Amino acid sequence: MIDFEALRGLADETRHFIQMSEDKGRALRVVVTEHDVVLGIFPCAIEGIGLHVIKGHEILDRIANSHEIADYTHTAIAVHSREQAVALQQVLTQQVFARQVLAA
Repeated sequence: MIDFEALRGLADETRHFIQMSEDKGRALRVVVTEHDVVLGIFPCAIEGIGLHVIKGHEILDRIANSHEIADYTHTAIAVHSREQAVALQQVLTQQVFARQVLAA
């Protein structure tokens, strides 16, 4: 069962952290880097709240397929739409890939 109120609370904390930061882009990267799973939450006409996994698909798949209880950190980021969540996921994925290439 998904606790949407808890996700809203996490998204509020994330928004506050980013708003209080001088470098908002860096603050967003810190939030994503510091958590294993990051969910984008957005208004949805059909379900009320929509969810998109921005980071952590592998962890959630492993938990779902093995039925094990895993210890992981998670947070939520409020976005305007699924498209915005997908765009954020793509940008972050590209940044991770670029760092891996530079480190090689």
